[in-house]
Amino acid sequence: MPPKKKFSEEQIIEAAFEIAKTEGMESITIRKVAEQLGSSIAPIYVNFTDVEDLIKAVMKKIVQLSQQMLQEQNSGNAFKDIGMASLQFAEEYPNLFRDFVMKPNEYLGDYDQDMGTELVAHMKTDPDLEGFTDEEIHMILFKMRAFQMGLTIMVANQLLPKEFNREKGIEILDSMAEDVLTATRLRKK
Repeated sequence: MPPKKKFSEEQIIEAAFEIAKTEGMESITIRKVAEQLGSSIAPIYVNFTDVEDLIKAVMKKIVQLSQQMLQEQNSGNAFKDIGMASLQFAEEYPNLFRDFVMKPNEYLGDYDQDMGTELVAHMKTDPDLEGFTDEEIHMILFKMRAFQMGLTIMVANQLLPKEFNREKGIEILDSMAEDVLTATRLRKK
């Protein structure tokens, strides 16, 4: 009998991530991951207790990927950075975006709470948002995320005209951010 191949936890997560990226999260099974690795199922069970444990690890990888995309944006404008990262994620990983955002799942609640805190902290560094209370910043973020979510859903599902590109999306997001900030300032007076 030939020796069993050994795979690191990261290699197994990457194989499951590739399945999710092309087929969706619901397609991750221990057997499919084993096939992706060219292995039996045994090495997967050495690293993960069950498929749910593996899916949690893949979700964690997706969260890290989305956070990395946000950190790579350095426009100096919090809304623009958030929007650019979101549009990039929806364009590059439409299946993951749909699974992560458009389908109910137990993982999104934790992500939303962590990411909300991170986004508000990011927004507080934006000079355009000086003078707003934490409550106002949370509401601004909620309104912008609602708009941005709709736009990125349209991107992920290819519902926009062919001439639509990321630059046009950023332009629309910038315009919406300006509208939300102007309205919020007017209500403060």
